[in-house]
Amino acid sequence: MKFRWQARFFAKNNRSREILPRNFLDKQRGAPGLQKRQFEKYRSSRISIFKPPTSEFPTFRIEPEPQATNFIPFNRSNSQRLYDSNTSPNMPDTEEIQAVLKTIKFPGFSRDIVSFGLVRDVKVDENTAQISIEITTSDQSVPEKIAADIKSEVGALQGIQDVKVRMEISQPKQQPSPAGGSMPTNSEAMQKVKYAIAIASGKGGVGKSTVTVNLACALQRLLEDEGKAGVGIMDCDIYGPSIPLMLGAAGRPEIENDMIVPIENFGVRTMSMGFLVDEDTPVVWRGPMIMKTIQQFAQNVNWGELEILVVDLPPGTGDAQLSLVQTLPLEGAVIVTTPQPAAANVARRGARMFDKVSVPLLGVVENMSYLEAPDGSRQALFGQGGGDETAHSLGTHLLGQIPIDPKIRIGCDKGIPIVISDPESKAAQVFMDIARQILNNLAK
Repeated sequence: MKFRWQARFFAKNNRSREILPRNFLDKQRGAPGLQKRQFEKYRSSRISIFKPPTSEFPTFRIEPEPQATNFIPFNRSNSQRLYDSNTSPNMPDTEEIQAVLKTIKFPGFSRDIVSFGLVRDVKVDENTAQISIEITTSDQSVPEKIAADIKSEVGALQGIQDVKVRMEISQPKQQPSPAGGSMPTNSEAMQKVKYAIAIASGKGGVGKSTVTVNLACALQRLLEDEGKAGVGIMDCDIYGPSIPLMLGAAGRPEIENDMIVPIENFGVRTMSMGFLVDEDTPVVWRGPMIMKTIQQFAQNVNWGELEILVVDLPPGTGDAQLSLVQTLPLEGAVIVTTPQPAAANVARRGARMFDKVSVPLLGVVENMSYLEAPDGSRQALFGQGGGDETAHSLGTHLLGQIPIDPKIRIGCDKGIPIVISDPESKAAQVFMDIARQILNNLAK
């Protein structure tokens, strides 16, 4: 039982007072100024520790505090809530439900439905939570997944017995943007592209574009032997486009029927920002411009009939990567790294982005793995094991180890990839083997 200490002073007339009267000391000792000031100092205390010089020594008694009924201690979470004897004190409020909704991710994205602005209203009526959602998408599985997650997470709150989700769905009028929250859809220009794969790396300087060009040429050779459609390269490295130089493609793209015609060399069709700006002109753009350019590469370029579109991504996990996965339905991604931990660790982090957006990994390519001497001995200039460890960590397999060969660099500088200039070399054979594995993985 809780007690409240209350000082009650009793006079001769047996009347109870909460505090001493102001003239108490006046009656006892002629109101000495010092004692009066001391009394005023302690008169506001629950129990006065001042002992006036009198035989009528004040006494006190302990009284039990009345038991509070339906009492809720004040705090921020319940300051706006009135307690009702018919309502459970454990009933969550709208703020608690909003906090739970922030843990529900939009399907295929790392952002939650609250930050996307999809939650319009949250109400709690007795033991029922009512949540209103507005979403723009053409994929019917997205609202179904969101509604199921809401019912699962909110329904787990104590005091909630039923969760009602009101979903308002509208169709997108145009291709989705990264802030819109829609799933990627095929544009008319991409209808004839059978597969789209991304070549990515978490860190720059690992030879990703070099791998992209040689893999595209290797895929083109294999598909020609099988009598299938060709290969294209979409260079999404807007700030540092190097595909035109490495592929030996130059000139300005032409426009036919309001569509851009990609430039072709070695049977590989290519579209790059390098075709659209002068060689010495820097591209100083913010994120929205980058995203719009990548969307135009996918929607306004006449790729024609392609078996595989190889997409060269810039390093990292920024606007270009998000724009691509929201614009193109990727069949998979190939991660490029070098053996040393400085590159392999970053590659693993960058590769996990594809897992968050539901893009499968086709494998890992380890570039600059070793330098082979004329006697056949190998020197691991950049260490060893990085590619294999990366593949094991990501739950995929190592597609191949590309050796350090000066001919690779010379071929890219001259615009003739080593797969074309020296197809019998060790490096070219590794590229061909990686291309075969990619085709096999896509066919599964």
